[in-house]
Amino acid sequence: MQLVLQGNLPFITVVVGYNESIVEVSNVLIDTGSASSIFAADIVEAIQIVPSPQDTLHVIRGIGGAEVVFKRCVDFITVDDFSLSNFEIEVGGMDYGFEINGILGMDFLISSGAIINFKDMYLQFNT
Repeated sequence: MQLVLQGNLPFITVVVGYNESIVEVSNVLIDTGSASSIFAADIVEAIQIVPSPQDTLHVIRGIGGAEVVFKRCVDFITVDDFSLSNFEIEVGGMDYGFEINGILGMDFLISSGAIINFKDMYLQFNT
């Protein structure tokens, strides 16, 4: 999948599946500095990923500050023609001062065997 640079950061589009519904999520940052993958609550709400009373809230910290998130196991995340099933994501507000709808972190990148080619600006998978 071709990476798109925005503000000198690599972005892609992914598809998230949950309970037989899917949502295409654009402006997803490829972030090797993030341990986990997180998606914007207002985007994944379209496929009924919303907080429930049983959810435990977690505080995550990063360069953008602290944020409260909940976790959800989605049916799949698909990037181009590669898909990971039963993958746990974090869901939060993602109000970082610029348009970003998600972060694919090291949990996804390692599990998928992702290869990031910055010379050709391409993300591929070792399948």
